Amino acid sequence: MAQESTFKIGIIGGGPAGCFCAYFLQNKFDVTIFDFGSPLRTILPTGGGRCNLANAEYDFRELAKNYPRGEKFLYSIFSKFSTSDTIDTFEAMGINTYTQPDMRIFPTSNSSKDVREKLLSAIKKVHFKKERVLRINQNPLTIVTDMGSYRFDKVIIATGGHAGYDSAKSLGHKIIEPKPALTALNTTENMADIAGVCINNVKAEGMEGDILFTHKGISGPIVYKISSIKARDKFPYELHFNLCADFDLQELMNQNPHKSIKNLLSEYVPKSFAEHILDNPDQKCHKIDGKTRDEILDKLHNYTLTIKSASKDGEVVTCGGVDLKEINPKTMESKITPNVYFCGEVIDIDGFCGGFNLQNCWSTAFCAAEGIIQASNN
Repeated sequence: MAQESTFKIGIIGGGPAGCFCAYFLQNKFDVTIFDFGSPLRTILPTGGGRCNLANAEYDFRELAKNYPRGEKFLYSIFSKFSTSDTIDTFEAMGINTYTQPDMRIFPTSNSSKDVREKLLSAIKKVHFKKERVLRINQNPLTIVTDMGSYRFDKVIIATGGHAGYDSAKSLGHKIIEPKPALTALNTTENMADIAGVCINNVKAEGMEGDILFTHKGISGPIVYKISSIKARDKFPYELHFNLCADFDLQELMNQNPHKSIKNLLSEYVPKSFAEHILDNPDQKCHKIDGKTRDEILDKLHNYTLTIKSASKDGEVVTCGGVDLKEINPKTMESKITPNVYFCGEVIDIDGFCGGFNLQNCWSTAFCAAEGIIQASNN
């Protein structure tokens, strides 16, 4: 076995998972990160530029429920490196945090740029090579790039969820086909006339949240969750939304006979949306018959849209990646290729909005580093 002073670790991918993993390895090994772009560039847009580092769910089983793919795989990982560990680690780097009422955790600086700078400052012992990785060779374990080849004792693949599957595939790993998740959804129905309209606390698919109408369809927190859960559903499919609380429409119309129906409904939904769903929005309430009343109620409590595709605008994560069955969750080591490890979104794990995808990066990165440290001690 190589001595720790000469034990070489190669990390493919300079994103959150790769850099975080390097942080735990740099004091024991000679660590090199390969990335053809600027390291940690992908962290800059997260959290709307504020960097939603984690979510304040401290029970690891409850935390894992926020991952449509990977829940059970994450049990042992989150039990080893939890939300509390994330906060402690960033504080050690000089990044203090605060928690919003919605449980999202942010740096007190509210700056992804600040997080990037401090994390890079914390891994100054790490070598960076701005080279494009072409493949990984075995026996000896070698990373081949567009500029050379480099031998390592251990290799970590942390290439994210949008690219970089070729290295894993070349080693014989099965790649679950990547699909867009946490996206807006495009509808068959034309929503252009209400683009920008938001309705709060709507219900659909057993969930509750806000919906935002766009020129192409729908967006907003509840839509992101639905897009994640149904990421592998075949298009087109229908969604049914309950847009407001139950109320007695007939009684309200009786009390306001000379009020237009659009103005009456504007107490429950935005007026522009009421105009969108009504055939005659200026019709007075006393002229509305029972059939029309029931049709209006159905549109409010069972608003149906046909989803034709996922929007690629603003896509932040994908579902899919390296098959979890081929990775040891205790060490993140490949079950197929010894001395090769995985962490972050390159594996088939994805979470909801709210800091969950970065938590996956932090926790799997720690477990990969710990797995390598333990292996080097044996």
